[in-house]
Amino acid sequence: MVEAVLLDLFSLPANLQNNIRGLLHDTLETIEKCSSIHAPCVYVMCCQRQGSERKGEQEFLLPALRGFQSLKRRLEVVCAQTTAAALYTIKQRLDEKDLRIIKVILPTLRKDLMKVYIDHLFTAVYQFEFEDLHMVSDCENLQISEPQHKGQTLPSQDVAFIRNEIQMYLESLPSLQGELTILRSSLIPDDIFLHGLTTRTGGISYIPTLSSCNLFSSSKRKDPQVVVKENLRRLANAAGFNPEAFHRVKTDHANAVCIMGKTEPDNYDGIVTNQKGVTLAAPGADCIPVLFADPVGKACGAAHSGWKGTLLGVSMATVNAMVSEYGCNMKDILVVLGPSVGPCCYKLPHESAKEFHRIDPKCVILFDSSSPYIDIRRATRGGILPENIQDDSITDQNQNITFCTACHPDKFYSHFCNGLNFGTQIGFISIKD
Repeated sequence: MVEAVLLDLFSLPANLQNNIRGLLHDTLETIEKCSSIHAPCVYVMCCQRQGSERKGEQEFLLPALRGFQSLKRRLEVVCAQTTAAALYTIKQRLDEKDLRIIKVILPTLRKDLMKVYIDHLFTAVYQFEFEDLHMVSDCENLQISEPQHKGQTLPSQDVAFIRNEIQMYLESLPSLQGELTILRSSLIPDDIFLHGLTTRTGGISYIPTLSSCNLFSSSKRKDPQVVVKENLRRLANAAGFNPEAFHRVKTDHANAVCIMGKTEPDNYDGIVTNQKGVTLAAPGADCIPVLFADPVGKACGAAHSGWKGTLLGVSMATVNAMVSEYGCNMKDILVVLGPSVGPCCYKLPHESAKEFHRIDPKCVILFDSSSPYIDIRRATRGGILPENIQDDSITDQNQNITFCTACHPDKFYSHFCNGLNFGTQIGFISIKD
């Protein structure tokens, strides 16, 4: 069942206001008649002409809106100078109400264009259906200045134009929830490596559980790739790395490791390199982003270590890859564990807890309970020299960067706290040029 209707009047010329009013009136009348049982929200998307005021731009539509009392509280006119700005504003309205099934009523010649905008600004969480905007009698002579691409794939230059328009708009948006903050470890020498661990502030993601510097997109979440890309661009500018030479692990909650320069596995939770200027990253939102740095052998790595990957030894697999591929010495490899869920908050069923108990009995708290508390950080240390690790075991808490994500939901994303539509922070590292 349709939850929202988007009426696209963006391309209709402003000099034919009477025609637009008639078109809008008839379309709203149809929506109202067909929506007696379920009343969808209605968003009218219009073009704000250069130099015009938002209020003045909407005034000519008001006569068409009068009389639709049942739609009054559910109808909003959104004016913007670009389709990207208008559609992104409407996406925010939809997300405020958690509306996901949308009917788009638009001129036929706008359909292919609109689909490209939607593909970039929305994810598979949303469902769209399209309906042609029927020209009523007094609009039969209305000319719409759009390229004719009906039933065809848009030319690459048009797609590139849309991408550029979206990018420019997202770049213009203010940062949310404060300044972008990067945590750094005192263990990793900053004259050789560039590294950091992100928090949740300083990006443009607006959905509460993703706000604001979310750095991962998937078909199951509401943040599209373009928003994550903009968050990454802002991070790269602040940290000083090249976002075009950025490689994030393709998590599988296992122990495969990618060697930069060799054939890339389909999925891997560890990645290593000895190339300068290449930034490696691992995500975390309760799982541990782990950074590896060898200042002697000039190599580095990153790993994503959740409870399954920890049991499978993904951190040691990453260390072993640095040793075998780049001739690193175990005693030279420095390891930093980023923000992650702590033993204060993390529980697992008793059967899973047994596996951690075998690694180290101290990894499990209240072992005899049905859901013991688990210290996955302690389990991650196995095989790595204690003096080469920075995590929550350090004595100087002023140097602590391994905060509990569940205890600090204002600073970090947490699957435990935020549910399925959770955001993601990362740990990143590269060898300086």
